[in-house]
Amino acid sequence: MPAIPLTFARYGLPAAAKFLCFSAMGSLPAGLSVEACSLKIEHVSPETLVHQEICRRTPLAAQATRARQNGAAVPDQTLLAILRKWFWGRKLDAGFLLSGFPATLLHARVFDEWLDAREEALTGCLCFEPAAGAASAGPGPAVEPEVIEHYRTLGLFPEPSLSAFDLV
Repeated sequence: MPAIPLTFARYGLPAAAKFLCFSAMGSLPAGLSVEACSLKIEHVSPETLVHQEICRRTPLAAQATRARQNGAAVPDQTLLAILRKWFWGRKLDAGFLLSGFPATLLHARVFDEWLDAREEALTGCLCFEPAAGAASAGPGPAVEPEVIEHYRTLGLFPEPSLSAFDLV
């Protein structure tokens, strides 16, 4: 069995490590997901949270379902409400690996406000690009370049990008 590279080791991992993951592939690399799980870092994505809301048949789920039935993306207001519910419902000392969010500069600013309100800070951001010539795994949520630049100016990227295939 090949060893999983320690992507998180470069951070020294304080308790309750909090990461954002941006991926051009639309999904989290398998090696990173396993590594996060082994370190008891919760992997969260908007898609998973929306799916959970739909399964629970909440009022937010009805809004998300209507949008999806019309072939549209879940509206920002609904998506932010679902993410807010997760963010404020989690334990203060719980770490996370949030992939697929924030996708817009508005999302990033709102998320930063939530972190500030709880006096929390991100440990870092990871940005994975497929290896040269590799096909992407799917469309996935597009992230505005301004979001990457926003977090880069905050000094939260360890390096410009990693190949997701370095993690398998």
